[in-house]
Amino acid sequence: MQLATQDNSGGYLIAPMPARAGLTRSVTGRDQTGAQIDLSVVEERPLTIYLNAQEIVTAMTIGDYPEYLALGFLRNQRMLGDDDVVTGVDYDEELQVVVVRTARQTNHEDKLKKKTRTSGCAVGTVFGDMMEGLDGVVLPATPVRTSWLYALSAAINRTPSLYLEAGAIHGTVLCHQDRPLVYMEDVGRHNAVDKIAGWMLDEDVGADDKILYTTGRLTSEMVIKTAMMGIPVLASRSGFTAWGVEIAQQVGLTLIGRMRGQRFVCLAGEDRLIRDADPAAVKDEPRKSGRKGSAG
Repeated sequence: MQLATQDNSGGYLIAPMPARAGLTRSVTGRDQTGAQIDLSVVEERPLTIYLNAQEIVTAMTIGDYPEYLALGFLRNQRMLGDDDVVTGVDYDEELQVVVVRTARQTNHEDKLKKKTRTSGCAVGTVFGDMMEGLDGVVLPATPVRTSWLYALSAAINRTPSLYLEAGAIHGTVLCHQDRPLVYMEDVGRHNAVDKIAGWMLDEDVGADDKILYTTGRLTSEMVIKTAMMGIPVLASRSGFTAWGVEIAQQVGLTLIGRMRGQRFVCLAGEDRLIRDADPAAVKDEPRKSGRKGSAG
């Protein structure tokens, strides 16, 4: 299936489209002096995801790439297995519903009874045991050059995006070596990751040699999703949670945070790093950078 139009701007397979109709709305307010100010704000809307005849979840999202979001969410929740054959993905824009259909019958009633609300913006949700399936995860020992990390950070932070246009949003980027491939945004970082997981599933893209970059915190949910996707490296401009670090160390995921300009911190999987770039030769960011790590 080819579910979305690809955008090759800047070398991306899919890039943000901040001017796309329906993603933002112009609103008028007053600033601290009482002067009128016009702002672009991000739209959010509910999207209900079905797996065959069963309603799974209603997610708050910006509304782009709903098919990828549904596929990735179901895959990351382990409701779609490796042996499942997807026979259709139907999106009804008027009803704001996506139905994912598989060749076999599915029933996740027991899994849906156990729900965990995560720390993600727009309230992330994990069904079942958050750690379920991690015991069998073996991530490849793919080397990661620090020159790639510096190049990725510089390229991604210069990319036109909804974040730069309106704020209040997260970005997640699938990368290969020093090239960013697919850049997804949403009001919750978990949604942005699920969109990438859905694209990888739809396009049958391997994870062994990929890097996942996010603007949000490196939480347990982010680490678990990255590991379950089979991606060996997760990087962010933002910081860490203790459980996120602990899980990354447990599964052997390379976890890199506070990545700005010359600086980054690696708290897990340091053995993958090849330090082939001199930080002093990298252009540093001012402390008050135009793009800050998102807190949500």
